[in-house]
This record gives sequence, structure tokens and C-alpha cells, in this order.
Amino acid sequence: MTTYQDLLRRAVATLKTAGINDPARDARTLLAHALKIERGRLGLMLGDSAAAFADDGFVAMIRQRASHVPVSRIIGYRDFYGRRFAVGPAVLDPRPETECLVERALETRFRTALDLGTGSGCILLTLLAECPGSSGVGTDLSPTALALAGANARALGIGDRLQLIESDWFGAVGGRFDLIVSNPPYIAAAELPGLQSEVRDHDPRMALTDGGDGLGAFRAIAAGAAAHLAKAGCLMVEIGPTQGRAVRSLLAGQGFAEIRIWPDLDGRDRVVSARQSD
Repeated sequence: MTTYQDLLRRAVATLKTAGINDPARDARTLLAHALKIERGRLGLMLGDSAAAFADDGFVAMIRQRASHVPVSRIIGYRDFYGRRFAVGPAVLDPRPETECLVERALETRFRTALDLGTGSGCILLTLLAECPGSSGVGTDLSPTALALAGANARALGIGDRLQLIESDWFGAVGGRFDLIVSNPPYIAAAELPGLQSEVRDHDPRMALTDGGDGLGAFRAIAAGAAAHLAKAGCLMVEIGPTQGRAVRSLLAGQGFAEIRIWPDLDGRDRVVSARQSD
């Protein structure tokens, strides 16, 4: 008798041979998805017979993962800050590190927020969901990304508090906001070949790099943010771990105050915050 445990064991072996970092976790996630159950329930049925299970789809998913397609690209969603977000080829796959930006942003007092380059909407929608009285605007250059962010907002029941605008940074944005956030493309073009294939080959290029030194987006944000921040408003951006000093200098050059660099859980520089000067 072939059990689900047998299927899982074979899948783990395949992923391990392919060099996947955590083959057991990924195999369990994909098997649970194939069975249409939450991963936590999988342990209750591993000893059951899999005779009635049409495993062709599961095998196909394992083959995809063995070729280093990210799990989220296979199953179509990523869990972020306790909520589920649909993802697709037009948006960056949400990273756990970005939750550090959300944590810091939630420490500010805001009623209105602007998210530049919103992608799936995971940052802005999380902020709105955590702060029921708030509203926000998300911008992106990709209409497909904006449509996905809108679908995620509706799924979370907060579509009425969100406006989505096709815009190149502040180009089509009006008004002022208590909080501006962004996880912009900050990978230098020269660093792209060294990225994991899961990132390099599956995230949209324009969400990864500015095609130059990785600081182009920060220059645009630093130059335009003051005109769109309310009095004493806060700007927060995610950065690469070596960019803290450069981004702090850019913000200081635009007159921002209270500039701070915050680490992620691994102790690497991850978020820069600044306040609108008086």
C-alpha cells in the first residue's frame, strides 16, 4: 500500500537531489496544496492510503520546484504577516524580510498611507488591515500588478479603503500622506547574476533592479517624498543590507530629519525611516 508518507518521502528525495534548501518543508506545502488542505492537517493523514489520490499534479509540482520555480509561483499565493496574498509573474514574491518594514510602519501614527511600487499590495494592504481607520493609495507601473493588488484587497475586505494608480513613483500622485512606504527595486544590475535563480529568473526584472547602481529608486523617492508628506509625516523604505549609509545620505540631502536605519531579524540593515522636517 502506497501512503501519503511514501509520496512525501519520494518528493523530499527529489528536491534534495535538486539542491532545494528545505526540501521537506516545500514537499509538505505542495502535497497539502495538492490535497486542498492546510499544511497543519497533513500530519494527520500521512499514514493513510494514497491509492485514490491522483498524484500527477503533485508530481508535476515537485518537478517544477526541482527546477527551482518558487513554491509561491507554483501554488499562486504567499502568506505574509498572517494573511494570504495572491501572486503572479507581474509582482515581486513577498519576502519575510519585508515584514520588518511593516512592523516599523505600524509603530507610526497614520491615517493615510502611500505605497510606491505596490506590486501584490502586501505592504499597504497589511497596513490597512491592521489599522481599520486608515486608507491608502498604491502605485505601480504595471496594470497587471495593480489588478492583482485590487483582487487581494477585495479578498481581504478592504477594497473600499484603497485607491490604485498607475504611476511612475510620484508622477500621478496628488495630495499628502501621513506615511509613505516602498520596497523599491534596489538590486544593482551587476548583482543580478549572483542572485538565487528563484529570484533572478522568476521575479519581474523591474521590481528587482533599476538597471544601474541600485540607488535610482531611492533618489526618485527622496526627491519627491517631501512634497507628498503631511506635516511630521514619515517615510520608510526597504533597502539592501549594504545601502543604509547611501540612502541616509540621500534623505539628509533632501532635508529629512530623524533618519534611522533598522535591522532585520538577521541583524542586517533592512529599513530606513525619516521624518518630514518642520
